[in-house]
Amino acid sequence: VALTLAACLGSAIAREAYDHLDSVALSSLPPETHRTLQLIKQGGPFPYPHKDGSTFGNYEKRLPTQPRGHYREYTVPTPGSRDRGARRIIAGSPPETSGEYYYTDDHYRSFRRIRE
Repeated sequence: VALTLAACLGSAIAREAYDHLDSVALSSLPPETHRTLQLIKQGGPFPYPHKDGSTFGNYEKRLPTQPRGHYREYTVPTPGSRDRGARRIIAGSPPETSGEYYYTDDHYRSFRRIRE
């Protein structure tokens, strides 16, 4: 019973944290975001295989609190950038099917939940 209650409270806290995040329609994001999300859902291949799919630690607690390893990060290419740029999608686990996707265009300073 205690474990069930803890799980319910954890879910409620995660929902509350999500409720405070802005959301954004996928259709209003840059076209590269659509392609990255498509790659996430099909499991790759990714343009930065040593970085894409790596654990996102959520150290600043800007996303709902989850166990370590829950979030994975993926690069959203920036045309004209000589490096990975600042744009990312953070996906909940499992990334291919979670439906939990967050977009940042300022290298993790802010996030918006993607509405598909």
